[in-house]
Amino acid sequence: MSARVPVSILGATGTVGQRLVALLDGHPRFEVVSVVASARSAGRAYGEAVHWRLPGEPPPSVAGIEVTAADDTPAEGARLALSSLDPGIARDTEERFARAGVLVVSNASPHRMVEDVPLVVPEVNGDHLALLDAQKRYPDGGGIVCNPNCSTIGLTLALAPLHRAFGVEAVEVTTLQAASGAGYPGVPSTDLIDNVVPLIPGEEEKLAEESAKILGRLAGRSIEFAALQMSAQCFRVPVTDGHTASVSVRLGRRPKNVEELVGAWRAFAAEHGGDGEPPLVISEAPDRPQPRLDRDAGAGMSATIGRTRRCPVLGWRFVVLSHNTIRGAAGGTLKVAEALAAGGRL
Repeated sequence: MSARVPVSILGATGTVGQRLVALLDGHPRFEVVSVVASARSAGRAYGEAVHWRLPGEPPPSVAGIEVTAADDTPAEGARLALSSLDPGIARDTEERFARAGVLVVSNASPHRMVEDVPLVVPEVNGDHLALLDAQKRYPDGGGIVCNPNCSTIGLTLALAPLHRAFGVEAVEVTTLQAASGAGYPGVPSTDLIDNVVPLIPGEEEKLAEESAKILGRLAGRSIEFAALQMSAQCFRVPVTDGHTASVSVRLGRRPKNVEELVGAWRAFAAEHGGDGEPPLVISEAPDRPQPRLDRDAGAGMSATIGRTRRCPVLGWRFVVLSHNTIRGAAGGTLKVAEALAAGGRL
């Protein structure tokens, strides 16, 4: 691309918005031209309005940009919007940007299960981006694409190679989800220190519904969901970053041994690694993956799988870990945008 695509960041002062701003600093394809946040931040320079929670300072290229409010007119010239808006305002704001001819990649939940909205992990179901052609209600190249829930991304990266090679019939998953997944300030410290919270509202339903859509098949202008059963339990744990999932699966075709199972993951990683980071890293250590040791694999974009072994109930079990605010949020959203650019949709 001879010129970088002008981008708006929606929800730019939040945790995921800050990650997006940092990841886009010096990006070869995209240039941040506007930052959108709440009305209380509007009219101020981004560097003054944001409570920067990442190492260092806001990138100089963005620090001087004046923040606009979510209900303002979309910035002139922005062709792409990366959204980390709160679900309460995401639906209407993203719709308004799409109607203005902006292609929105959303990390928020309201549009994920809309029939003609692609819910995409690019290595798994990049072909689902063709659903954009069914979004006739948005003129001039506008549209909405969604990045999945943070815990769904790590899980589907692990399940997709198995589904392709053997067919996944049933999944039992328990997630141990980091505090940062609740945003800032998130869960009160008195609730989380020395404790595990066995409820993340709506999370278990999202895991099942989103996984079935992502692993499903594009059929014309809709998705034929994957026919798999899933039982999910989700816990909030006192970990800063990194969602861990303990997974058991029943497969349609039985692998002969653990090497055949791991081989499916390695082939998937090799297929999609290219010149970038592989989507999967396989650990052979008996006590890995661990959040502190493995969440930054592939600069936070690689999910790590370990402890693969037989399960006496469903057949096979393993543990998968992914960085929830990078691969599971900002980095995943940016990866969808890069897939759109590579596919000529920008």
